[in-house]
Amino acid sequence: MTFILKTEALNKVYRRGGIVGGKNIHALNDVNITVESDRPVVIAVVGESGSGKTTLAKTLLRLETPTSGRAIVYDDVVAGKGAIPSRKDFLGLVQPIFQNPFEAFSRYRPVDAYLLETARRVAGLGAAPAEAAVEVALKNVGLDYEEIRGKYTAQFSGGELQRISVARALIPQPKLIVADEPVSMIDASRRMIIINLFKRLRDDEGRSFVYITHDLATAYYISDFVAVMNKGRVVEFGPARKVMSHPQHDYTRLLLSSIPTTNSRWRERPRLVASN
Repeated sequence: MTFILKTEALNKVYRRGGIVGGKNIHALNDVNITVESDRPVVIAVVGESGSGKTTLAKTLLRLETPTSGRAIVYDDVVAGKGAIPSRKDFLGLVQPIFQNPFEAFSRYRPVDAYLLETARRVAGLGAAPAEAAVEVALKNVGLDYEEIRGKYTAQFSGGELQRISVARALIPQPKLIVADEPVSMIDASRRMIIINLFKRLRDDEGRSFVYITHDLATAYYISDFVAVMNKGRVVEFGPARKVMSHPQHDYTRLLLSSIPTTNSRWRERPRLVASN
């Protein structure tokens, strides 16, 4: 069995204010998650804004340095003491997909230039192999290279740009993709295109995902495991069907009760307060 993802007492503390009168903010508070599997999986990290899920994503992507603890991806330490030092090796193992695809690319540069740059700098390919890798990656997300060549962000919809972001992440052939709220900026009618794409990439291409989201419905649909976060802590973790069908923590129950259904009248959402 492989440790697809393992966090060991992962902490991230920010200092707010000055030396006098300031306070520590625990964005990650002793986070312990262990997923072992012989096949690729989707791990959903769910919670409200401020729960710590995005800080966890940034830590896994080395955009934040943990205050203590460490994170392991496919048996390699990626954050904390003993982390693999080479950024190139890291990017060959873990790739990001961010929330806003319009911010992932400059409007003044053709989007395919970013894909070619990833193929050359991260995957280490020459000119011709780089173009071939870009073509394959775009095909895997349902796009044709000739349809995007030389075009800019303004010529694409949000859903198309996010698929291009996915293609860019696929080029180095990473084992894990960390997707931070990847469908929140996309029209509701097109969100399932991205979600189903992740599912296919897991099943057919062997890619694992950490899927950061506040959308429990898509988390239930796509995920193998779910971690529920509140105030920097993982309050519940386990197989997705078990967590979502038989939640053990009050906070998880409150999150689930906030999902609208078609067979009951909509009621005011309860205030989410985690129990001790």
